[in-house]
Amino acid sequence: MVPQQLLQAVRGIDGTEAARARIGAAVALDYAGDRESARASLAALWEELRADGEAIHRCMLAHYMADMQNDPRDELWWDRCALDAAAAIGGERASQYLPSLHLNLAEDHRKLGDWEHAREHLAQAAALAGELPENGYGETIRRGIAGGRRS
Repeated sequence: MVPQQLLQAVRGIDGTEAARARIGAAVALDYAGDRESARASLAALWEELRADGEAIHRCMLAHYMADMQNDPRDELWWDRCALDAAAAIGGERASQYLPSLHLNLAEDHRKLGDWEHAREHLAQAAALAGELPENGYGETIRRGIAGGRRS
């Protein structure tokens, strides 16, 4: 199924799995080279989720939306939304997202030349990295932190 068809197939479905499927379908549009449609789909879903959607979905959506921005200020805004949503998740579930989100915020601030905030978020990412699993994901984040420290 091509990304546009996938997006159409999941558009009318309600519930938790539907939100994940709709986010995934929108991200598939970006991977297929249709960034504008991907952003439009995520923006529409954001309007539905931001008031009363599950925090995990808001976090995922904002994280992906940040990656699709051309302007670092917009990327920073979306990464802040992702961090706010992760804080609302709370507990152990949030701990797996926080190091990555702080690493993204450090990179956003670096792109904007705000070295002070970049260092602060990098330090927060490093402090939280101990909660990451010993797997490929955890190692990727740890490598990103190490690379940020060298910058």
